[in-house]
Amino acid sequence: MNNHEKISLKPYNTFGIDVRARRLVVIEPDDDFRGKWEVESERLLVLGGGSNMVFTKDYDGTVITLSHSVTQPLGRSDTLVTAWGGMVMDDLVQWTLDHGLYGLENLSAIPGTVGASAVQNVGAYGAEAKDFIHSVEAYDLLERRYCTFSNADCHFAYRDSLFKHQPGRYLILRVTYCLSETFIPNLSYKALEGMPHDTAQQLREAITEMRWSKLPRPEEHGSAGSFFKNPVVDETTYFRLKDEHPDMPNAYRSDNGYKLSAGWLIDKAGWKGRTQDRVGVWPKNALVLYNAGGCSGDEVRSLAASIQQDVKQKFGVALDPEAIII
Repeated sequence: MNNHEKISLKPYNTFGIDVRARRLVVIEPDDDFRGKWEVESERLLVLGGGSNMVFTKDYDGTVITLSHSVTQPLGRSDTLVTAWGGMVMDDLVQWTLDHGLYGLENLSAIPGTVGASAVQNVGAYGAEAKDFIHSVEAYDLLERRYCTFSNADCHFAYRDSLFKHQPGRYLILRVTYCLSETFIPNLSYKALEGMPHDTAQQLREAITEMRWSKLPRPEEHGSAGSFFKNPVVDETTYFRLKDEHPDMPNAYRSDNGYKLSAGWLIDKAGWKGRTQDRVGVWPKNALVLYNAGGCSGDEVRSLAASIQQDVKQKFGVALDPEAIII
């Protein structure tokens, strides 16, 4: 275990916001850390890849993160693959394809770690992490014990999970995915129509290229990826909006209602390509807020609030952040 005192978290969040933590603890796969923290008297934050975090001030407590040095899974049994929670998710996707295991290719190029994929139930292009997660191994920082969760135990929902509702309690150490030895391309998402998909690798590369054509490169502009969730509305609201705005994309219908495009709503509210202070809305993807140069977390929060207010006023629809504001 590596301990750092009063350290900047700028390298640990993809928005590139320069705040400090009183202490940062980096955990390796072989570390036994039971009893290391007095949870009742210490403020804790569990940090994955920092790809969905927006820090608004220094963190007066201990930030715990897993080492990102592991570049391959910890184990495999037939189609079950167990990966270290700190492993970069995109590295895992490539490893699975290299070893003839399929299913994760639609999640290519999503920033963040394996552990964060379970917390956030990351998703893209018609696939979600919950579709493949078999089980999650974690350390309960409150009860100071190791525990294992089945897929059902995780209570996965759209960009949501049990772990997201109890921040700072569970440190996800390993995630086991159930994959397939047969490649069946998932082209259910409209944007994938016509994509090359003779092989899973070909589909992965096409998805990766498409994602980076719409998102800021991390080495150029910090961001948290998709900042807002796609809102789900009832049938009456959906057809009212469709009548008022015939160019609105068709919604995805689910048991909970009609899922609208948050990016389209933000664009139509006039925010695409605009900046406020040192934060902007990405010109190629209205769902993405980006660091236009040394921004603070408060500036990000202020821009997000302005967008939410305008979308609510114009469409009567509430936008909820996908990013977590600390």
